Amino acid sequence: MMNDVFNPPWGLRNGLVMTLYTAFKMSQVWERYTPEPEPESFPQIFLGGDGVPIFGEVSCPENAKGTIIGTYGITGDLQNQWFLKILRRKAIAQNYAVILFDWRAHGKTAELSATLTSDGLYEGDDFIRIAAKAKALGCPPPFWFTGYSLGGQLTLWAVKASEAIAQQPDLGLTEADIGGGAAICPSLDSLRSLTYLGGDRFGRYLDQAITRELKKLGWQLYQYHPQDIDPAAIDRVHSIWTFDQEMVIERLGFESVEAYYKASSPLYQLPSLTKPTFILYAVDDPMFDPTIVPDLQVACAPNPAIDLVLTAHGGHVGYISSKACQQQYDDRDPWWAWNRVLDWFNQQGA
Repeated sequence: MMNDVFNPPWGLRNGLVMTLYTAFKMSQVWERYTPEPEPESFPQIFLGGDGVPIFGEVSCPENAKGTIIGTYGITGDLQNQWFLKILRRKAIAQNYAVILFDWRAHGKTAELSATLTSDGLYEGDDFIRIAAKAKALGCPPPFWFTGYSLGGQLTLWAVKASEAIAQQPDLGLTEADIGGGAAICPSLDSLRSLTYLGGDRFGRYLDQAITRELKKLGWQLYQYHPQDIDPAAIDRVHSIWTFDQEMVIERLGFESVEAYYKASSPLYQLPSLTKPTFILYAVDDPMFDPTIVPDLQVACAPNPAIDLVLTAHGGHVGYISSKACQQQYDDRDPWWAWNRVLDWFNQQGA
């Protein structure tokens, strides 16, 4: 559905402006707008799919009403993902346990393993196995999965993977232990969106900015695992597409980037999801092909498990709300996306 109830400040009603403002301005001052304190957490190494070690941080208050498991987008790590830290602060304040993790080839997980990313094909199972370990550690169900941007894509694959829990009794999880998932600005069709970015002037700027971070990620992996990473392949990377071409698809057994993107894009899995799923998506998101929007609506419309909130504004993982919007929702801060995600978790949990 189209939902016009999100209202940004007047100067942020353009999706690209919202995206850049959030990335460059709000990333520096976010603590000023986040009244909740930083909670205590402890490090934990989980074993994901195929035994891949996954580094995470666990915060588990007494008598928590559920557990949120989350990760971030295409680049970064737990130390610099300020937007994810906002979630932890707000969720702990609402009496959730929280587990945040560095997904494959990122942060401390990259130090532990040379395993590359798979854009959800294997990361979905990582979420499930993190939930199983969390339950063993005393973090209570229901478990809620969440992420933004590419992390939102991983979240949707985690929801899909949760449907096979009954086939894995060794995990110690039941189907009822998984509450569902919430994705903010998820990547839904990588093939179409990266083609779109390559043909747009501002899109090429965004692609190159992300590519620079991906190359840093590649060199970090090479530093940790020089026997497993080809430095010549990193040198050949000049776009998001070529990163996957040079670093990812051969290890996953794909003959082409196109085939990999078609297999890992969750748009076409949405009609079959059975767990409660919340998708927050902005029509003016500059990262994604705008022609995906009507296909997203068609994919979600017949599925009662999906709550789609489609907004006219918001940019890419922006959603900075105006003062009037904050008053409308009785929010204490401008983090409209996380406020709605937590509202949705609370409603589903009730």
